[in-house]
Amino acid sequence: MTHHADHGDIAHGDIAKVWDMIKGIDVAMLTSHDGDHLRARPMWTLQSAGFDGTLYFFTPRDSHKLAELADNPSVGLTYAEPKSQDYVSVSGRAGLVEDRDLMGRLWKEPLRTWFPKGLEDPNLALLAVRVEGAEYWDSPSSAMVHLYGYAKAVLTGTPPRPGDHGVVGTGTGQAL
Repeated sequence: MTHHADHGDIAHGDIAKVWDMIKGIDVAMLTSHDGDHLRARPMWTLQSAGFDGTLYFFTPRDSHKLAELADNPSVGLTYAEPKSQDYVSVSGRAGLVEDRDLMGRLWKEPLRTWFPKGLEDPNLALLAVRVEGAEYWDSPSSAMVHLYGYAKAVLTGTPPRPGDHGVVGTGTGQAL
């Protein structure tokens, strides 16, 4: 198991690892602050943008989440793929992007399910999350690994620690 405790210098490989783990997971849970409460909702990640330190999501302009983000732009995103035992938690700052060209590049026709008027919808907004840090857990998912883990736990009383765990981020509020 690897744990990267130094948040100061981010290796490109760590950022690439995070993107590699989340790029196949379409939906993230976006958590924001609603006063004294945390609220989470599923959001479709716009994968075609790739990852340069910012993740993008379409959202209705009149949604309550945008009022929450105006008050406190700090957010968490969680991605999970239980079949492959990949889990990623991302922290960052969210805000609206008023770039129609970028919206056009990110638009995919299946999004009409949620936005029937497409890019012409005046209520369509683009939310950008500037990633400041991430934590990931990448565990082998084979039956043999689980069998080994079970046997080790029963025989020794200690759980196995297969896989990789890492922390990626600046710890300073700066984007990756």
